[in-house]
Amino acid sequence: MTRGRRLWAAATLLTLVLAACSGDPASEPAPTGGEGDDRVRAPAAAAAPNVLLVMADDMRADELQWMPKTRRQLGARGLEFLNSFAPNPLCCPARASLLTGKYSHNHRVLSHEAPYGFGAFDDSTTLATSLQAAGYRTALVGKYLNGYGEQPTYDGDDSLLYVPPGWNQWYGSTDHVFAPGESPGGGTYHYFDLTSNINGELVNFAGQYSTDVTGQQTRDLIRRFAAAEDGAPWFVWWNPVAPHHGGPAEPDDPGTVPRADGFGVKWLTPARPASVQGRFDDAITHGLGMPADGIAEEDVSDKPAYVRSFPQFTQREVEVLTEVSRQRAEALSVLDDQMARTLRMLRRVPGGEDTVVVFTSDNGYYLGEHRKRQGKINLHEPSIRVPFLIAGPEVPRGVRHDPVTVQDLATTIAAWARADLPAVDGTDIRPVLRDGDRGWTRPVLLEGLMPESTYLNAKGRPAGMGDLDTMGLRLGRWKFVIYSTGEVEAYDLQADPLELESLAWGADDATLTALHELWQAYATCAGDACRRPLADEWVAGTDLNRAITVGQRAAVAAEYGQG
Repeated sequence: MTRGRRLWAAATLLTLVLAACSGDPASEPAPTGGEGDDRVRAPAAAAAPNVLLVMADDMRADELQWMPKTRRQLGARGLEFLNSFAPNPLCCPARASLLTGKYSHNHRVLSHEAPYGFGAFDDSTTLATSLQAAGYRTALVGKYLNGYGEQPTYDGDDSLLYVPPGWNQWYGSTDHVFAPGESPGGGTYHYFDLTSNINGELVNFAGQYSTDVTGQQTRDLIRRFAAAEDGAPWFVWWNPVAPHHGGPAEPDDPGTVPRADGFGVKWLTPARPASVQGRFDDAITHGLGMPADGIAEEDVSDKPAYVRSFPQFTQREVEVLTEVSRQRAEALSVLDDQMARTLRMLRRVPGGEDTVVVFTSDNGYYLGEHRKRQGKINLHEPSIRVPFLIAGPEVPRGVRHDPVTVQDLATTIAAWARADLPAVDGTDIRPVLRDGDRGWTRPVLLEGLMPESTYLNAKGRPAGMGDLDTMGLRLGRWKFVIYSTGEVEAYDLQADPLELESLAWGADDATLTALHELWQAYATCAGDACRRPLADEWVAGTDLNRAITVGQRAAVAAEYGQG
């Protein structure tokens, strides 16, 4: 029995222990920006709720433990979905899915780089345009799609001062790379030198921490919308960049560290204010995806070539992974402070209690699992899983085990608003919110575009893959992933919740063949075809799905738990 198996066997009754922390409130920067356009385009539907959507950047589901104020003020009065996924775990495709309700193969934003990044996104019809047409005031604050401000728009225009359609108020941070000495400088990923396009005007926030800036902007816009005499509903999409890596470089950043094979890995971290540095030194004793003994997955012979190339961690890398996990938690603790301020403010403004609040992330992040040092894109659980908290009118308290995706979120918000968002692939989850779990009855289609040349340039791609180079399905019990090279990973998550032993052809040909055929049936789906219910043999009923979910969380706690 492997170490992972022994720990799993001993862990079936464990639950995750979420750490508590506290900190001083962050300073409030003064609001800055242009006027925008607050006109309402159409009469608002009766009883349509306000919506505040907060989307963190690169945040793992288990990192929610470092945000106790958010969990207490939002999670404790609403629902937490324990199976929340970013089906294409990369910032730009995930955000395009949020705006369209579609899978990547339908909206065609497959990566963050040209020709598949921001410039590939047709923004003429989005959740924003649909909500605005339904009578909502709309606002975006913070990060948009990767490449915004740097890549041309879908129509080929310069995007530096571009304001997409559908937004009454636009506070979008720019990804433009300013030349040394060029004014105003900064950008999305410089935590202390944010530059934003505010309603068509570039505004720089040098010296202010970007999470604080965007938090204050969000509250100012909500107060402004709430004070409007016509009482029109509003939608605010707040996109802080935490815990995504970003500058400036700091003395305790690990920098580039060689692996055991000599390959240098540049470790990526977010910048943090001095007030939170060291806050989690005692709570985080090792990297979130690293066992306490410092030994990552011991046998990766069952994995595809890109994983088999990763050597075991050196002692220095184990130490670095601990530091990276701490810095990410510190950046999230600032966001936790800003979330707490925003949720308190909502209780005081007109219509605040009638607001649906959602907290989630655009994708997860590896922190040592399967020997992968950092990053996302690949389709293991740490990369595709994201936090998901929701509270508001008619949302009960508790947890849900049914799946939810960013596509579902767009579909559900549009349905709440009685807005027409056409050709969505997602599912309206309001019945699950109101009435409880129904079981895992539909697939989550997984997609990705890996940067490795072996996969980008692979010949003889499996039918249905198109320009993507990794795809698959996530079911309640089963996981199937296929690569452009023809390599396959498949897991029985009931027996192997940590994805340590991929099923091999020959060992279970019937199951793998059936999973491959099931993937092919959904690979190019659109609209209703993506929501087509699974055949009975693939459905995980409510009891089984709950047991698998609880078991998976217990296995993660046993293998990687802190303290």
